[in-house]
Amino acid sequence: MESDFTPTNDTGLVLYDIAPAPPYPKHNAAPNPWKARYTLNFKGLPYTTHWVQMGEISAVRQALGVPACRKFFDGTEYYTLPVVTDGSTGAKVGDSFDIAVYLQKQHPEAGAGNLFPGGVDLNYECSAGMVGFGVPLSEENSREPTAVYARFNTNVDMVFSIHAQLMAEGMKWAPEREAAIKAEFARRAGKATWEELVGLDAAGREKLRASLKEMVKDLAALFQKETSGPFLLGTQPCYGDIIVGGWLRMMSRTLPGEEWEEIQGWYDGVFGKLHAALDERFGEVKE
Repeated sequence: MESDFTPTNDTGLVLYDIAPAPPYPKHNAAPNPWKARYTLNFKGLPYTTHWVQMGEISAVRQALGVPACRKFFDGTEYYTLPVVTDGSTGAKVGDSFDIAVYLQKQHPEAGAGNLFPGGVDLNYECSAGMVGFGVPLSEENSREPTAVYARFNTNVDMVFSIHAQLMAEGMKWAPEREAAIKAEFARRAGKATWEELVGLDAAGREKLRASLKEMVKDLAALFQKETSGPFLLGTQPCYGDIIVGGWLRMMSRTLPGEEWEEIQGWYDGVFGKLHAALDERFGEVKE
């Protein structure tokens, strides 16, 4: 779809996703929209994608009547994507975690089944403070029985966000929009230029990868407990896999090839296997 926006009266599901450089599916990388896309595909639900240019996200979200679910550190509203609208119920859901909760409630038995099964070890914590980009993270969702997944989501987002500098230089935007987008990212982070925000030499990238590898060691261990398959529960996928998978998708599209190959091989290849399994089963980009 085009980014020119008219609120939809569709009776089905629409996923509002961030438009990268065309062709969109090839360069589509943002982790939270990918969590929503994996979730829709997990549930086997028909939907269409509405691509939204970066500079139009606030206007589109406001036109939909979906309030911001995050704030910048200065307290101003941070309008971002994904949003999923459901024409059959009138629902408009504007956070990747809340989208998963909504779809599970509406379609409990659809597709691959329960997104939030019990008995999943999600005991993983990030003790690091927010640095780098200062991306606001979703507030912890305390509703049972999904609270443990919400805590896991917060911690996983924290770890990968503080290493997002590795991924930033590989993000691809439409050439006519690139300068404005990079300037806005720099402004949000309090930097004079995009280069000041993301610039890393080879030694800096190696140091940051080493930091990420150490901080995901305990995360990898959770995926090594079940040897029957690549998911936290072995052969049965759940939303915990999708939480990590959104970030793996981001890295697969933005890291230099040799770095992505390295990360896929960490800890006996658990992250490479997880990414490949999610991509094969739930990686379709529906237009």
